[in-house]
Amino acid sequence: MNPYPYTIDNKRYQTFNYHLKKKYGHKVAKVILDLDYTCPNRDGTKGYGGCIFCSARGSGDTSVLFDHNIKDQYLANKKAIDRKWPDAYTIPYFQSFSNTYGPLSKLKNYVEALIFREEVVEMSIATRADCLDDDTIKYLDHMCNYKPIWLEIGLQTSNDKTAVFINRAHDFNTFKATFHRLQKTKINTCIHIIDGLPYEDEKDMLKTIEDLKDIRYDALKIHCLEILKGTRLAEIYEKDPFRVISRDEYITIVIKQLERIRPDVIIERLTADPVKDDLIAPKWLLNKRTLLNDIDKTMKALDTYQGKYYESGDL
Repeated sequence: MNPYPYTIDNKRYQTFNYHLKKKYGHKVAKVILDLDYTCPNRDGTKGYGGCIFCSARGSGDTSVLFDHNIKDQYLANKKAIDRKWPDAYTIPYFQSFSNTYGPLSKLKNYVEALIFREEVVEMSIATRADCLDDDTIKYLDHMCNYKPIWLEIGLQTSNDKTAVFINRAHDFNTFKATFHRLQKTKINTCIHIIDGLPYEDEKDMLKTIEDLKDIRYDALKIHCLEILKGTRLAEIYEKDPFRVISRDEYITIVIKQLERIRPDVIIERLTADPVKDDLIAPKWLLNKRTLLNDIDKTMKALDTYQGKYYESGDL
């Protein structure tokens, strides 16, 4: 018997699909959008080149269409969803780069171009903790009166030494300070972390989860580090190959992380979707379905589930 309550398909963690079906009773799909933003660690404000693992497209490589105005891009990318789920509700997802970095007027134009569409039920905006000033937070909080808005904030790791190595260009205290401001609003929050960052071990990855324990967040994305062609990380790996996390290690660590977070946190992802021709390592990431299946099987075999050790603080 599965002891985990937030599931309809026998998974032992709360999927975003479960959350949306429970909330809307209908299929909901994200429409990925690539807008004309950049990041402060790319344009010289705080650094150049961006995070060392990030591609030239700002991690938006799975977008269907680029270089159109937001309405055209939304409608074109929605067509791909319509072929599979003709009546799906949608969540416009501002995915690439830091989508609150720039004039507030620009963000307002993008948000208000789509949020009032009938099929749009929520909106998701990817950004950084150091790109959220008070006016932006106040505006997004106000727009939550119309539709729920998510901020997906890239943390990657709570280890400031690793943050310097990956060129994140802000520390964990900055992240925490931003979250304390967001917790006073109606904005939903999703934290994005990466397992397998160079020179981090299991202790570091579990420490990131432990460090988030005092932060009230709504969802979590866990990715394995991807070494992609054309990135600074690929150059580092070629010159001085570091140890890449194995598939079995990743499964073990992800399960331990799930055991140690709040039971009601939504798990938006446990793996990424690398483009095959761009991926240098680890190659096992290309088999997404079997990876997720093996996480499920292992959790069942261990009779474990999300939040099992959350209350005990057994870290």
